[in-house]
Amino acid sequence: MHRLYKFLLCHVLTCLGKKARGSEIIHGEKAKENSLLYMASVQNNNGHVCGGFLITEDFVVTAAHCDRLELTSIVLGTHNLRRADHERRDIKQRYKHPAFVNEGNGNDIMLLKLARKAQLNNRVQTIQLPKSEMDIKENVTCHVAGWGATRTSGGTVDELREVDVSIINLQVCKEKWPGLPANVICAGGTNKGFCQGDSGGPLVCNDMAVGVVSFNRNFDCDYPDVPNVYVDISKHLPWINTILKGTKHYE
Repeated sequence: MHRLYKFLLCHVLTCLGKKARGSEIIHGEKAKENSLLYMASVQNNNGHVCGGFLITEDFVVTAAHCDRLELTSIVLGTHNLRRADHERRDIKQRYKHPAFVNEGNGNDIMLLKLARKAQLNNRVQTIQLPKSEMDIKENVTCHVAGWGATRTSGGTVDELREVDVSIINLQVCKEKWPGLPANVICAGGTNKGFCQGDSGGPLVCNDMAVGVVSFNRNFDCDYPDVPNVYVDISKHLPWINTILKGTKHYE
């Protein structure tokens, strides 16, 4: 298993490379206005680089590997990134999971503290997290959203898009991803799901954020044989709650 796990890590890092950071929504549709109000665009000085989601007035969740991209700010409250009516918040502090090594080890999660609290209103809302550790049954329909391209090697889009994906049994997923850790969720990847452009976005099931977009394989967003992999939020609740309560800080 150790050899398989090393193979997985090497495979993930080799196949994903620099463009591994993100998800483009494949075979989805434009999100309806006044929906998905928790979605956040995580940006650097060049603009949008990762997805994220608001869980309290001052914290956004995203993927830990997005920290490589010199993040500076968060945009909330818009489906169209070209609009000027959104809320922008500087990032005050980044809390990357202390066990994060790379996308393959299952700890690809980070909390971003906003320099100024978000104003919750009819354009900006938080999304609920699990209350305790959970295992989602296979074939449950969930959805993922992002601002990435709609096809392999395509350009990004300004308007938020979403797509439904089905949960895949973890043991079945491990047959496709040898050495896959236990603290992840597999969903989609059979010609629809995520690709490069919006890592850190949420996997949402029954109006609850249960996963964080982490990695796929290669640069092919239309592959039919390998599931998309998300961080399982419920497996990281003790760490998340510690950060939110401010009793101990992790860098």
